[in-house]
Amino acid sequence: MSTNRKVIGIVAAPGYSDRIGTELEETIPELLEYYVDHKTKWTTESDISPLTGMTEKTEEVIAALLKEKEERRWDMAICLTDLPLLHEGKLVIAEANEKKGVGLVSLPGLGATPLIKRVREAFLHLISEMHDGSSDESRKEVGKRWNQMDAPPPALKKKDPMALIQKRGFDRLSPIYRSVTNNEDNNIDVRFQVESRPRGALRMVTGMVRANRPWRIFPSFFRMVAASFGIGSFCLVFPTLWMLSNHYTAPRIAGLAIMAMGLLTAWLIVAHKLWEQPKKAYSAYLSRLYNGTTLLTLMTGVLFYYLLLYVCFQGMVLLMVPLDTVDSEVVGELDPKAYIYMAWITTSVSTILGALGSTLEKEETVLDGTYGYRQKERYEWAKRQEDDEEGEKG
Repeated sequence: MSTNRKVIGIVAAPGYSDRIGTELEETIPELLEYYVDHKTKWTTESDISPLTGMTEKTEEVIAALLKEKEERRWDMAICLTDLPLLHEGKLVIAEANEKKGVGLVSLPGLGATPLIKRVREAFLHLISEMHDGSSDESRKEVGKRWNQMDAPPPALKKKDPMALIQKRGFDRLSPIYRSVTNNEDNNIDVRFQVESRPRGALRMVTGMVRANRPWRIFPSFFRMVAASFGIGSFCLVFPTLWMLSNHYTAPRIAGLAIMAMGLLTAWLIVAHKLWEQPKKAYSAYLSRLYNGTTLLTLMTGVLFYYLLLYVCFQGMVLLMVPLDTVDSEVVGELDPKAYIYMAWITTSVSTILGALGSTLEKEETVLDGTYGYRQKERYEWAKRQEDDEEGEKG
């Protein structure tokens, strides 16, 4: 029989973070009873706050979270932010203050996949740190308790009492280290971060691209696909393209493909004004980081666009371009690989001629997939809130 009740607050930045927070609100109480304390009745509440997604400084995030925790009278609170967090130049994945009962998880720090499972593991671990203690002795006692338990719920396996998340795949390349701070002036008792800056940067960039959800951008390419497909279909009827496909080498065609995708990516950045200039709101380093993430996000979308277009043209070549007709037009012996190269060259040419000059559909979806735009929206929201508060006081 439960003898105690605790309310856990989940505060998330708007967008993908708050959807994860909503899912945690529904699934986490049962897991808390297993991993943390079965005698406690755990309940969760979620909230959305742009304030927790407006700053890259962990102390400011913790301060904003602590204020909301006190206002909502939660027992503990954890913030989910989609911003990269740094401490002394090192990537921070999560932090917690045991005494004040607040913690945070940075989604980019968790890497690319599988995100939901990683967030759930990190959430459970931070609650355990705040409930059971962060000292080495406390963590050893938690480990002993977990080892004596029966099989865990299907959602998770048994955890390491010192590890934020289970080591799998990518985590072996950029391991997460746990450190305990003893500074009374510090708002943090325990911190999880990547010690190596290059490995941390790799984890951070892949995590940021994942947080941008490039697959949401891909449907916006359909108008460009239609334009490019029309131009490429017209080009296929000319023998010049057939002769080029019989004489071009694979490295040369690959270079043409890279140039086409690079030009399209650059055009999209310019056309939709996606390149960020350094601002006072965040450092030049973070501006470069945001731009690099935008570049990789768009490149992922362009790659899917290119592959879709190639599949379409390969089908057209096989169905509509007779082999004997091509053989009669080319000089020399027809290479069987010419059919593959023909679709490949057509894809690159149509990308350059058809897609460049076009713009993406659903521009808001594209902009929302970039960190700079989301930050701009949050700053504007905060400014409106500040103006409203001043208006009420006046």
